[in-house]
Amino acid sequence: MGYERKFVLVMVILSLVEKQASATKHDVGGSQGWDESTDFSSWASGQTFKVGDQLVFKYTPGLHSVVELGSESAYKSCDISTALDSKNGGNDVVKLDKAGTRYFACGTAGHCGQGMKVKITTVAAATGTASPNTPSSTSSSTASTSPPSSALLQHLLPFILASSLLGFHLLLCM
Repeated sequence: MGYERKFVLVMVILSLVEKQASATKHDVGGSQGWDESTDFSSWASGQTFKVGDQLVFKYTPGLHSVVELGSESAYKSCDISTALDSKNGGNDVVKLDKAGTRYFACGTAGHCGQGMKVKITTVAAATGTASPNTPSSTSSSTASTSPPSSALLQHLLPFILASSLLGFHLLLCM
């Protein structure tokens, strides 16, 4: 009886690990990164942002920064004085923890007005189904993902481990 409870607990843990492994890290701006030359509207329109995903802002510290703006009006007018959060490390990660729209801009004077801003709309993650990311044809609109074989392994790993544990459980019962 104790083995069955352990098996169920392991299955629950593996399910949670699989969910975490399927989150996507989006390099904001694709290969160009967080830079004035990037068309962030085009980049964002080629992405699907799901709850649990992460945005990665890569840039030269001191030259750029990332501020999260609290409203669409602040985004449109580049009003960074009402920022909700500010980052300046050069490799900043923002977790998309709920569905909705968030607004980000560069905090360096004039950069937001030159288009260095992005609007991110996050959708609820699908439960119980695995939907592979479809990469875009241009490098500037790709998400940072593992190679296909690695992605497949990430999705199969919990099942492989569960099968191994089930075999081990059957051996113990003999």
